[in-house]
Amino acid sequence: MSQQFWRIARVQAETGLCVSSIYEEMAAGRFPKNFAISKQARAWLSDEIETWKTARLAARKTTEAA
Repeated sequence: MSQQFWRIARVQAETGLCVSSIYEEMAAGRFPKNFAISKQARAWLSDEIETWKTARLAARKTTEAA
């Protein structure tokens, strides 16, 4: 799959997080940062969101194994 720019609605759908949780996690350094794609629009790289999801699943598996 090629890298894409995802807007907030897609990020919400992919992660299951609400907007405020996404921004809280970004501020805490636990979620990928967004970037400007125009003066008023921001987006995330799809690859970075997919990597975050994979890491969350790996952490879950580690926790369940313990």
